[in-house]
Amino acid sequence: MASTPYGPDIYTEPADVDVDTLRNLGPLARLAGRWQGTRGVDVNPKADGPETQAYVETIELEPIDPQTNGPQLLYGLRYHQHVTKPGEIGAYHDQVGYWLWEPATGTLYQTLSIPRAQTVLAMGSAAADATRFELTARRGTTVNGIVSQPFLEEAFTTAEYRIVVTLHADGSWSYDEDTVLMIRGQAEPFHHRDRSTLVRAGAPLPNPLAR
Repeated sequence: MASTPYGPDIYTEPADVDVDTLRNLGPLARLAGRWQGTRGVDVNPKADGPETQAYVETIELEPIDPQTNGPQLLYGLRYHQHVTKPGEIGAYHDQVGYWLWEPATGTLYQTLSIPRAQTVLAMGSAAADATRFELTARRGTTVNGIVSQPFLEEAFTTAEYRIVVTLHADGSWSYDEDTVLMIRGQAEPFHHRDRSTLVRAGAPLPNPLAR
C-alpha cells in the first residue's frame, strides 16, 4: 500500500477547511449536477455469446460536505445512476455511491454499489484541471477492491473494473467502463463494456454547509 503524506499525527483534522465543495472538486467539478444519456451501449454476456444492448440513463451527482479522516480531507459527490432500456420503465441497471477528490494527493475515488449485492472501490489520480481520468479496482486487494455475493463470486467472478471519464469542450462528458469477468465454463475473460455520453439536465445544489 502506498504511503500517505500526512505524517505521524493520524487524529488532528485540518484547520480552516473551505466548506464550499463545488469550489474544491478538482477534475470532478464539471460532473456536479443532473445528467441524461440517450445513446448508451452495453456489451454483456449471454449463454450463446455477447449481447449488445442500447440504454438510456439519468445520473444525479450532488455535492456533499467536506469529509475528513483525521488529517485527510476529501471533497465529493453523492451519485445515483438509473438505467433503462429505450421505451421501458423497469430498471436495467441501478447504481449508487460517491465520487471523491483528495486535493493533497491528487487522488480520485469512486465507490459503487449495485442491487445485485456487489460493491467496488476504484482509485486513480489526476491533475486538478484534468479533462480525462481513469480509475481501477481489482479483486483480491483491500485498497481498491471488489466484493461480491457468493453466486456472483462463483459464477461471474469480477476480476477487474476500469472506468475512463472524458470531459468534453461542449460541457458534456463520457464514460467508458470495462468490467472483466471470469465466467464459469469459459476459459477466457469476458470484457463487459458500458459506454455513454451525458448532457446536462440540471444544475447542482450547493452542499448544505455552503448554503
